[in-house]
Amino acid sequence: MNEPDLPSPNDYQVVVVGFGPSGAVAASLLGHHGICSLVIDRQRAVYDKPRAIAIDHEIMRLLDNLGVAEQVLPYVAPFPASEHFGADGQLIRRIDMVPEPYPLGYTPTMVFTQPPVEGALREHAGRYEGVKVSLGTELVGLQQTQTGVTLTLAGDDGSRRTVRADYVIACDGASSGVRERLRIGLADLVFDEPWLVVDVLINEDVADKLPQTAAQYCDPRRPTTFIIGPGRHRRWEIMLLPGEDPQEAQTPDRVWALLARWLTPADATLWRAASYRFHALVAERWRDGRVFIAGDAAHQQPPFIGQGMCQGVRDVANLIWKLARVLEGSSDESLLDSYEEERSRHVRELTTRIKAIGQVICERDPVAARARDARILAEGGGQPRTITRQEIVPPLVTGLLTTRDDAAKGTLFPQPWVKSPEGYGRLDAVAGAGLRLIVEPTLAAKLPPGLSRQVSALGLRLIMVSSDPIRAPAARADNAVTERDGVLARWFAAHGCRAAIVRPDHYVFGTAADDVALGALLDELRARITPAATGLHHAQPIRAVP
Repeated sequence: MNEPDLPSPNDYQVVVVGFGPSGAVAASLLGHHGICSLVIDRQRAVYDKPRAIAIDHEIMRLLDNLGVAEQVLPYVAPFPASEHFGADGQLIRRIDMVPEPYPLGYTPTMVFTQPPVEGALREHAGRYEGVKVSLGTELVGLQQTQTGVTLTLAGDDGSRRTVRADYVIACDGASSGVRERLRIGLADLVFDEPWLVVDVLINEDVADKLPQTAAQYCDPRRPTTFIIGPGRHRRWEIMLLPGEDPQEAQTPDRVWALLARWLTPADATLWRAASYRFHALVAERWRDGRVFIAGDAAHQQPPFIGQGMCQGVRDVANLIWKLARVLEGSSDESLLDSYEEERSRHVRELTTRIKAIGQVICERDPVAARARDARILAEGGGQPRTITRQEIVPPLVTGLLTTRDDAAKGTLFPQPWVKSPEGYGRLDAVAGAGLRLIVEPTLAAKLPPGLSRQVSALGLRLIMVSSDPIRAPAARADNAVTERDGVLARWFAAHGCRAAIVRPDHYVFGTAADDVALGALLDELRARITPAATGLHHAQPIRAVP
């Protein structure tokens, strides 16, 4: 039996450093779990220029779980197929998204305009009673002990104060001051190329003159990316050549000279031009005691399939449900070790894949570029083949997953559209998210009382999903629904299972084909996430925000 909850002497359970997209989502997730939190940022306003431009269905699903998707969607549009053109201008391949019915209930890949989206995320985070936001506030000191972290904060009004927290999450960007204070190095995955990123707002009559899909010009003379943003927003990413001055490249005259193939200054308004070095870097450590790093503070990758911001949101979604369990006493603090184990490997694998795509795009030797084109076309049998962005993003392969052979473990669980007595909706919204067991009705009907008690004792939500509208599931679960398009039925069939334990971040812990296998899976989950008999990490009750 757990010992009684003990109050914490600290001011906050969690402090988030940085209020960009990852920090804002982290703050909302903490608020969603009822965790008393402070989020700080030295800047008071959202940066008014676009930086990240791509978001995917996994992230939109998480935003929907938080109740902020509707505020974000007005600034989002589908990401069209990206056509890759070779050294001689020929189409060599396409990168597109998986077809409908979409597996996670949202368009798999989208573009967005960052300033209003970031503003919506900030505003939503500030609505939670347990989340305090302090802007114009900079971290200037950090010390930790076995029982908490002391942070010294300086306001832009000259004030200074000290707060204590149980844990700290640093989402303070690529030049992270927290990472530097902790002396966490960055492993270089060996990609370093100079590029110019240009954002414009085109005139209404110009859209038809530009490419109607995203485009990747793999031209050895000047590799270039073209992206269609929401509304009138268009982006070019242009590789800088040896000897070109990055500062001179971002001046208006030079920018318009580089865009002359597509636009003139009369066709659009220049919104942003910034020179970058595209890097592939991953932190050597993601945790130092009670301090975690996430987002750009933990990793940077080339932008070629638009996963930079998605990676940061995945980080905080992975960490915070585990942190919530530890803070409430449902799991040992050792559960937090799986954060780095899972996210570091996932980021490294995805960054390696993105880097390989980037190396193909950035080839500047004409002979090698034509050989590349021939190889890519040969892979498609002599024709440009289409690959999906979704197959580029890997599953989790280590961490809090079943140790049994299971092809589904570590993959994202589908979110079909389902019908309930209240009408149609996406699975999470209708049946609930969190830690859950999702079963087919034929297996649910055979669950012995002992297994049902085990499910309840672990705090799993039991959800039954039928694919047969005539034989709708009986209401003996927390929720029983009927899916509309057979997405989940095909997923169960493909993996040879009839039940899946799904984590709050929507990754599959493991699957089972019958009640015996399900019992073993539940036993394994209990052993992995419930507190040990000794050395419990006590719950920290919610406290009023100072």
